[in-house]
Amino acid sequence: MTDVPAYTPPEVWTWDQESGGRFASINRPIAGATHEKTLPVGKHPFQLYSLATPNGVKVTMMFEELLAAGHTGAEYDAWLIRIGDGDQFGSDFVAANPNSKIPALVDRSGPEPVRVFESASILMHLAEKFGAFLPASGPARTETINWLMWQMGSAPYLGGGFGHFYAYAPEKWEYPINRFAMEVKRQLDVLDRQLAERKFIAGDDYTIADMAIYPWYGQLAKGLLYSSGKFLSVDEYKHVNRWADEIWARPATKRGRRVNRVVGDEADQMPERHDASDFDK
Repeated sequence: MTDVPAYTPPEVWTWDQESGGRFASINRPIAGATHEKTLPVGKHPFQLYSLATPNGVKVTMMFEELLAAGHTGAEYDAWLIRIGDGDQFGSDFVAANPNSKIPALVDRSGPEPVRVFESASILMHLAEKFGAFLPASGPARTETINWLMWQMGSAPYLGGGFGHFYAYAPEKWEYPINRFAMEVKRQLDVLDRQLAERKFIAGDDYTIADMAIYPWYGQLAKGLLYSSGKFLSVDEYKHVNRWADEIWARPATKRGRRVNRVVGDEADQMPERHDASDFDK
């Protein structure tokens, strides 16, 4: 660290469009659309605009679980949003999510379309609409929401913090990697202690809390995020690994992870999903 020049923040920050490394072309300090672009609309009640990042996978897992449980009204079209190309800044996408982040859902099952953005909000919307994967009332509901909110508050340390500096930043800097690795390992320990005493995150039943946490911390524990398994000694967290294996064994998890995927093994990729038969193609 001694040969790294000290950084003195300027009195007023200004945007350097050349900085930002891999994501410089899509990161900016302002909101709003950059271009006109109409979003496609399919035949099903739910129109999902997403990408198979951990936040996107949460929602496709939920849809596939609902369909597996017999909720035929949960049929959906999943359209690919290529964030590297700036699709999230198109006018229709910004209308669906003014924060320009995936996933965004348009629920067309009622008399008027309803936009739903933020992955936890989408999970709760679907859970309440179908009366599934979220207890209706009482302590069990509160505990499920506790862990859903925990994930939403914790994942930025894993994704925007550890993942960015460990895997994506143009240079490797010891201080931020150490800072965020420490926090991610603390979070894994929180989960490991919780799962030592219960089958799933919030208790004996599989809920939207598990669906929210698995794509981040379950995949991390199985070495599927940032190629960081050895670095973080993820095999130490035996209860998290047991839980992750159990969720991966669910057919809906495997299907949900494929939807809107455009990287990795070609056999696992499904850029769009419009029918259950798409998984057989």
